[in-house]
Amino acid sequence: MLATRNRMRFSADFSHTVRSGVRNGRRNLVLYVAPAVPGEPTRIGFIVAKTVGNAVARNLVKRRLREAALTTLHEHPNGLTIVVRALPAAAGATWQELVKDFNGASDKALSRLAAADAAATEKERD
Repeated sequence: MLATRNRMRFSADFSHTVRSGVRNGRRNLVLYVAPAVPGEPTRIGFIVAKTVGNAVARNLVKRRLREAALTTLHEHPNGLTIVVRALPAAAGATWQELVKDFNGASDKALSRLAAADAAATEKERD
């Protein structure tokens, strides 16, 4: 379970992360990562629409994604906002497939975010 300080709750936070963050998609999910204010705890939000399935399927997907997100939270406890959008294929995915997709998408998105930050820092120097 995610702590209250690590949950994204407001639609403005979701919109900001989706619009200004880097995106990486996989078969079962799309992950958005944006930098937060330095020193703030990492916050994670989940979007699991009705297209994923009925309430039971959606809640199962959310629980699995929350558990997968805990590893990212332990590795990056501060400075990020993350939005995970589950795709309809996530309802039929196994735990291993969801974790593999989540980890792959987060690794790629974090490397793209680091590259964008490095480019911005270099641009400031010029």
